[in-house]
Amino acid sequence: MTRRLTVLQVVPALNAGGVEACTLDMARALVNAGHRSIVISAGGRLVRDLTADGSEHLTLDVGKKDFKTLRHILPLRKSFIRGEIDILHVRSRLPAWIVLMAWIYSPKNNRPRLVTTVHGKYSVNFYSRVMTMGEIVIAISRTIEEYIRKNYKSCVPRVRLIPEGIDAKAFPYGHKASEEWVKSWQAHHPKCVGKKILALPGRITRLKGQEDFIESVHQLVRLGEPVHGLIVGDTQKGREDFARELRQKVTAMGLEAHITFTGHRSDLRDVMAASDIVFSLAREPEAFGRVPVEALALGVPTIGYDHGGVGESLRAIYPAGLVPLGDIEAVVARTRDFLRAPPPVPPDQPFTLQRMTDATLAVYQELVDSPR
Repeated sequence: MTRRLTVLQVVPALNAGGVEACTLDMARALVNAGHRSIVISAGGRLVRDLTADGSEHLTLDVGKKDFKTLRHILPLRKSFIRGEIDILHVRSRLPAWIVLMAWIYSPKNNRPRLVTTVHGKYSVNFYSRVMTMGEIVIAISRTIEEYIRKNYKSCVPRVRLIPEGIDAKAFPYGHKASEEWVKSWQAHHPKCVGKKILALPGRITRLKGQEDFIESVHQLVRLGEPVHGLIVGDTQKGREDFARELRQKVTAMGLEAHITFTGHRSDLRDVMAASDIVFSLAREPEAFGRVPVEALALGVPTIGYDHGGVGESLRAIYPAGLVPLGDIEAVVARTRDFLRAPPPVPPDQPFTLQRMTDATLAVYQELVDSPR
């Protein structure tokens, strides 16, 4: 870029998930390129990582569904009027409405250029339409690009396809956990020792496929396969009842010795690297499918349902891992095949962090160079 930019990204919170990962990745890329990076959120466990990488964090609860959230509009508008922000990049619906109010009522010549990223297949309505109001609208996968083209035709000329990407340095091919990590893991999870490890990473919600995973492990155990299933992820706020349902289901099936709920793990890379197979079994189509890409980057065989972003990612990298949506028998059969002779995982894949950040920086430059 020709000059140092100030880029403000806005998200509800910084805890865990694909939106948060993209936000941190882009913030790091901005700092590395010599720009000023600011993120607004309600806070969370990832704020420390964000600021350690050189970005600034402003704590505003712009994702809270409360009338009081509107109080943030005026301070944001004042900041825009002063011309302090060059690029405003919004990644979630409610925060988008808050900043859009401030943006619209700021003088055109002072306000920042507006970018929105569509991170999910939201319900199609006026509330969701805000994510297509950016001067440029980023789609994180072909799945999302098709969703936009089908439901929000007026913004199609402004859409840019920029697939999510993962850092090859953070997920190096062939990575193995340290001896110390393995000893600690086995000490805390003795039921895993001597078993083939099957992992399903993802927050515990009805959308992520934990029920199908439990049923698949149940069938594999009944068939005599020496497997242990890991459900890796924290419980999303408001989904505590579902988490209890899952644990009750495990108990009712007699799977306490065969399935472990790990909760949130900051060492997910090591957990996946120590697994024999990673799974992505969401019944609702994922926007991108980050888990399969990360697991395959490590060289770990991965099985996932053939739809949405997961199907898109697996078709591009590891089509052997595709199974029909909701077909648990196919999941079980494919798992048994992989436990005996998994097809090799290719060492290269197209969904790289460098491609994502370069393309996004190019979008920022395109807007800065274009007339308002």
